[in-house]
Amino acid sequence: MPSRQAPIQSGFGPRSTAEKTIGEVNLSGKIAIVTGGYSGLGLEAVRVLSMAGATVVVPARTPDKAKAALAGIPRVEHAVIDLLDPVSIAAFARQFTESGRPLHMLINNAGIMATPLTRDARGYESQFSANHLGHFQLTAQLLPALLKAESARVVSVSSRGHIFSGVNFEDPNFEGRQYDKFSAYGQSKTANVLFAVGLDTRGEAHGIRAFAVHPGRIISTNLVRHMSRDELMATGVFDAQGNEIQDINGKSIEQGASTIIWCAANEQLNGMGGVYCADADISNAVGADSKDHAGVRPWAIDPSLAERLWVLSEELTGVAFCV
Repeated sequence: MPSRQAPIQSGFGPRSTAEKTIGEVNLSGKIAIVTGGYSGLGLEAVRVLSMAGATVVVPARTPDKAKAALAGIPRVEHAVIDLLDPVSIAAFARQFTESGRPLHMLINNAGIMATPLTRDARGYESQFSANHLGHFQLTAQLLPALLKAESARVVSVSSRGHIFSGVNFEDPNFEGRQYDKFSAYGQSKTANVLFAVGLDTRGEAHGIRAFAVHPGRIISTNLVRHMSRDELMATGVFDAQGNEIQDINGKSIEQGASTIIWCAANEQLNGMGGVYCADADISNAVGADSKDHAGVRPWAIDPSLAERLWVLSEELTGVAFCV
């Protein structure tokens, strides 16, 4: 059986924008939820989905900031969520599911990167908690609405940063090992990909398909706020003079949102799922030492690791998927 993890020659590329990759689809009557949808890539995703006719719900930790950023975009609804707080997540999911509406697109976009060591109220490391566990719980508790859509997509915004680390199943919360903010980030981004693999396995028979996305290198967002100039230089973002390095990996926000939108709405992906995507195409599966910027490493797409993460995530959140 051929691997799902192989390009389909979509016709798009690194410089494609979200407005292009949505294709000709009409999303009138469709409902989307975009976490972190009031800044950066999330805001562009909301704008383009709305442009295609969708109603978009944007849950935010700072609702006043979200309302100001989203002013003027039609068919946008506001709500409150804190992805580090399981009570807040449950309250938002309950409010949405009790509305009786279907959910056609869930874009798990919100995230933090390379933060100093902080923990949520349960003691879980914040990058693993916000980037993975919070979205795991949210998706599980929105499952009735996803099933009601009969054909739904769940998009998790991962990163090439998954190359920094696989998931450390023995100590995911850095309780017995020295904290490294980039390893913690890499672990959370690997978890995003494994979650897509695990969710697609469970959801395919019910019309729910899942994708993970590497948006590209975009420094004009708030995500890099915890990184120093020296750290950005060390990762190849800036040159010695402090200028952003202009190469194929660097993208604008409009280009960075392209793969998110392609996975959420483009009809080219009908019948597909459980894959990692970049540059608005399915990425190649590559070896651990590959230099392929868009490729996905083996520890992020291994089905057995996806199942192991699923069990761990249900244990840590206390929330089970009932499909």
